[in-house]
Amino acid sequence: MSQSRLSTALDQEGLVLPEGPVAVLRAPEGYDLAALEAGHLVMVHGFRPDYEMSERAGLRVATELPDDLAVAIVVVPRAKALARDMIAEAAGKARMVIVDGQKTDGIDSLFKECRARLGNLPSVTKAHGRLFWFEGGEFSDWKAGAPQKGSHGFFTTAGVFSDGEIDRASALLASALPAKLPARMADFGAGWGYLSKAVLEREGIEQLDLIEAELRSLDCARLNILDPRARFHWADATKWTPATPYGGIVMNPPFHTGRVADPGLGRAFIAAAARSLTPSGHLWMVANRHLPYEAALRDLFREVSETGGDGAFKVFHASRPKK
Repeated sequence: MSQSRLSTALDQEGLVLPEGPVAVLRAPEGYDLAALEAGHLVMVHGFRPDYEMSERAGLRVATELPDDLAVAIVVVPRAKALARDMIAEAAGKARMVIVDGQKTDGIDSLFKECRARLGNLPSVTKAHGRLFWFEGGEFSDWKAGAPQKGSHGFFTTAGVFSDGEIDRASALLASALPAKLPARMADFGAGWGYLSKAVLEREGIEQLDLIEAELRSLDCARLNILDPRARFHWADATKWTPATPYGGIVMNPPFHTGRVADPGLGRAFIAAAARSLTPSGHLWMVANRHLPYEAALRDLFREVSETGGDGAFKVFHASRPKK
């Protein structure tokens, strides 16, 4: 089996880890931890499915980076602003920072910027990615800071979906919602709360559950939705089971796993919605027009219609889930 970049750096490139606790930030499923001592390890996750994955593996898990670390390993995410924020936080709390990522996620750009600050840095290039490391460094200007309110009137921050702008698909779905909605509603994949706010502006709402897997997004939603009818859940919507079924659900499901389009993710959202609704419940959903969701909707709901959209997106109303 081919070694990971981390194992290669430790075995062949002279990387020596200082003694003490090691934190790994936002490692995806399958990330190689074999070279690290489990007793000194803490996995830091803001994405609920990854948090649960590390829990199942019996690892210590946290949502925030601990203080006084020997090593912090930053696994580079797609969002560059989030990656810079993670590096800044790691540099402030660990004696050594290791940055590991794929070229498609911008690792080479980050390496170039870090070298400009710190001088020549050791690195390992392998498997279409790079790992580099350094001890010490000032990166406070890379911190994302607290969520900020944009010109659209909502709080967002680095690393959340549609940071700084209203997502076009969500806006289409919001405009297609009826004037009156069921009393008990949920927003699956609620993000920072744009759709939830639109739901709460309709008549008839007594309770709205916001289900969101990304903790940064949910924290923004708590700032954007101050209505006492709203309840916030850090959870994977595809696995969510409410104590009492909903009368209605809205959702703009994600359709990427990493950089790869994954229609199966949207189908999992549809299945979760169907089992979370009352027998007479309603689903309002928006999706990219090219994604093949009609079959999944018709398999799970008795009534399905397209009620809006544009050239790029389609809005569906499905009702009466098949139980």
